[in-house]
Amino acid sequence: MTRGRRPLILVTNDDGMFAPGIKRLVEISREMGEVIVVAPNSPQSAKGHAVTLADPIRLNPVNVFQGIEAYECSGTPVDCVKLAKNILLKNRKIDLCVSGINHGSNASINILYSGTISAAMEASIEGIESIGFSLEDYALNADFDPATPWIRTIMENILSNGMPGTKLLNVNIPHPSLGPIQGMRICRQAEGRWEEEFVEGVDPRGQKFYWLTGNFNTHDTGEGTDIHALREGYISVVPSLHDLTQHRAIPQLKSLESLNPHV
Repeated sequence: MTRGRRPLILVTNDDGMFAPGIKRLVEISREMGEVIVVAPNSPQSAKGHAVTLADPIRLNPVNVFQGIEAYECSGTPVDCVKLAKNILLKNRKIDLCVSGINHGSNASINILYSGTISAAMEASIEGIESIGFSLEDYALNADFDPATPWIRTIMENILSNGMPGTKLLNVNIPHPSLGPIQGMRICRQAEGRWEEEFVEGVDPRGQKFYWLTGNFNTHDTGEGTDIHALREGYISVVPSLHDLTQHRAIPQLKSLESLNPHV
């Protein structure tokens, strides 16, 4: 950051411009820097890292946060970040991108599905230090007050000290019903999977449809995982990246290089 210049903070999410979570994140961000908001014009949960290719993307300025430049985007959360970086803030240095505060957990394997984290990940791919914030409460009236000072502290620390070793943090905050937040834990992402169920139905035109539901399951809940930290009332902080290579498997698969179907 240039001395004397207020940091430039990009705020986005996947729940849309009028979600309570982004309102709180804007309130926190405006205390420490210049803020620009780019968010989807409709809920985009579980969009993952989808981008819009077949349709035009529109940006419309909106007056939602007093004194804050804000735009609704017709595309995905990743589209929001791409347009902010390449159109709205072209040739400007974005010091931090924050995404959220998501209504619901993005711990464990949920990082792969999450529009919230994918928006932050897109910024990190562009070299911007980024944080995705999620609260383990899906309710529209979720209480963000206990998490607010922790989110502020994390952001202030990153703006001052950077993110050694990574450009992306996946931050999950335990459900308020667990009581006071116990602290923070730097964690690894727990293994887990969704066991899907499809509810079958028939629409008024007689066409069959399927509605996805299911349950998240994991047995990887030991100390050091994000799931364990959350269950113990701690904020989980997972340093993340977009490299999906399983590096440990490379030497074990080297024998494939000697195979030749034409020999």
